[in-house]
Amino acid sequence: MAAGRYEGALRDIIHSLKYEGRRSLANPLGEVMRRAGAGVLTGCDVVVPVPLHPWRRLRRGFNQARDIAERLDRPVLDALWRVRATRSQMALAAGERHINVRNAFRPSPFVAATLHGACVLLVDDVRTTGATLDECARVLRRAGAADVRALTAAAV
Repeated sequence: MAAGRYEGALRDIIHSLKYEGRRSLANPLGEVMRRAGAGVLTGCDVVVPVPLHPWRRLRRGFNQARDIAERLDRPVLDALWRVRATRSQMALAAGERHINVRNAFRPSPFVAATLHGACVLLVDDVRTTGATLDECARVLRRAGAADVRALTAAAV
């Protein structure tokens, strides 16, 4: 589920959050996502943000997906680690995106028990092909999540 299309004002807001560090924009994005994604939020136990690689997180100073996840009125669980640096998905074709993120994530060893049987809402800012969300969902299901849903601020 996506709250809107990745164009116009929504695209500008996401870019301002992500690339200009305007973290206060996570509040209105979270509100829009909460309303648009009410159906996928219902029954979810935890919200899991798509992680950044530690180097990218360090350069940016924050993870925009986590900032948004914190606004969704569910416990936020950093259940995934990005263990391999990947190329930016923006310049890649659909097939390359899936290859690019393959085996880039693993479950955090600290939260494995929490995932067992849980309904998990995976959160990210933008969905293009769904490659990142698919890979994260695969890892979460292997780690014991009973149901994995996805909610993004925008979809291309």
